Amino acid sequence: MAVTDHTPPQISAMPGARALGAISRQEPLRLRFQANWKVRVMMFRLLGAAMILSSAGLWLVQGAGADPELNLIRFGVSIAFLLAGVVLMTAHEPAARPEACFDPVRRELRVLKHDAQGSPRTVLRRSYDSLGAARLTGNAVQLFEDDGSLLIELPLDSAATRGQLRDQLSGAVKILT
Repeated sequence: MAVTDHTPPQISAMPGARALGAISRQEPLRLRFQANWKVRVMMFRLLGAAMILSSAGLWLVQGAGADPELNLIRFGVSIAFLLAGVVLMTAHEPAARPEACFDPVRRELRVLKHDAQGSPRTVLRRSYDSLGAARLTGNAVQLFEDDGSLLIELPLDSAATRGQLRDQLSGAVKILT
């Protein structure tokens, strides 16, 4: 009777899909809450530039310089447009946005918000088991409570992030189509 060796063969390299799955289960996945600030900032800057130009344009209107009382009003409106335009031109993206962290080790979702000193503070902590369901769309993930109400919706920046999140949540959370 021959004795066979039942030890599994050594695998020299993991295939690509398995490697990606292993990485997504080991490292926390962080998503930021974000509005479309690039478009908002661009719109603020365009409106600011228009207001600055209109503050100067008030003085280029012909025939409006005859009345000294109207010149005083025009001067006040011009200064107001100039200041409002400068404020709109210097608008920038806020830095204190919350951040969602999907932790595969602890199998939980944490929402972190940075305080005035820049240190993160946990404002929401939920285990994957306590979530009702998740829906992954092309550009967002929606997490639902057990009763079906929406808990949180987060933007996704790429298909790779969506795949990593699907790998993390599969088995622990019901994934809706």
